[in-house]
Amino acid sequence: MSSYDPSQAPKKRPFSLQIDVAQFEMATDEEKAQHETMRESTTFFRDGMRKLFKNPLAVGSMIVLVLLLITILVAPLIVPYTYSGMVTVNGKRDKSAKNMPPFTYSQMEQQAIDEGQYIFPHIFGTDELCRDYFIRVVYGARVSLAVGFFASLIVLVIGLLYGSISGYVGGRTDLIMMRIVDVIYSLPDTLMVILLSVVLDQVLGQSLQGTILASIGTNMLSMFTVFGLLYWVGMARLVRGQILTIKNNEYVLAARAMGAKPGRIIRKHILPNCMSVIIISTALQIPSAIFTESFLSFIGLGVQAPMPSLGSLANAARQALQAYPYKMVFPAVGICLIVLSFNLLGDGLRDAFDPKLRK
Repeated sequence: MSSYDPSQAPKKRPFSLQIDVAQFEMATDEEKAQHETMRESTTFFRDGMRKLFKNPLAVGSMIVLVLLLITILVAPLIVPYTYSGMVTVNGKRDKSAKNMPPFTYSQMEQQAIDEGQYIFPHIFGTDELCRDYFIRVVYGARVSLAVGFFASLIVLVIGLLYGSISGYVGGRTDLIMMRIVDVIYSLPDTLMVILLSVVLDQVLGQSLQGTILASIGTNMLSMFTVFGLLYWVGMARLVRGQILTIKNNEYVLAARAMGAKPGRIIRKHILPNCMSVIIISTALQIPSAIFTESFLSFIGLGVQAPMPSLGSLANAARQALQAYPYKMVFPAVGICLIVLSFNLLGDGLRDAFDPKLRK
């Protein structure tokens, strides 16, 4: 029987000699830096904003909105005209400043300029009542933006509370609350605005005289009432759907087992994980509210005179569209810029904050 001699065993080649070096490439400096440095810690909001600023359409829409906000805030401080008063020259009403094209002067203004006085130009011209059209468009954009933000706030608060309660409680409560949502969703909003305008005008018309609400008017009150009654159902459905998928996760069950109250669980554990849907829905609700207000003002159910709105200005310009087409162009362009900018910003927020769309 022969014994095993280790010295006679075949020697293996070193591992380094078994590798074909020609099949490998040298690492670049960028690849080496990726291994040497760790990625900095970030948060959900910071990571979303970083992705948002990489979207050129979203950045462009933000620039447009910032310029619009600066214009509607600063222009009334610089332009020496009011949205409801006639153009005056040396304290006298200028009745000749009627339906002037942009960047033109009336006879009285031209005489004042010849005498060495400075007259602020009518950037968008004047209307049929000798009022500066630029400042009216500025105030109209201010009203439209205020309506959009306020309506979105109403939708956010009501929809968030309603959807959170319905989704977290579940069961028969969720069934009843969602059937109420279905009933409200089927109501026509335009018809509700008309009915509420008539009712509020008869009930509150006299009592609003001399108050702050008198400048808003019953049409605006009915519009905000409709936003509070009807437009929150979409937000409530989105929040309810998110909560139904989140409330059975392990961290929610752990918080419930530790004795946390439902309000704290919803506020601290569930809603932060729904924040992307809430931000996107709120951002897209603003242009919808602005377009609704412009449409209602265009048909005479929105902002009341003498307070201007982009929709009411477009409606007034419709009567003399062939003679003075620029009166329709300026409010229409304002509505398009605002609605398009908010829609593009909402799409950018969706792409940046929605986890399902991330690579």
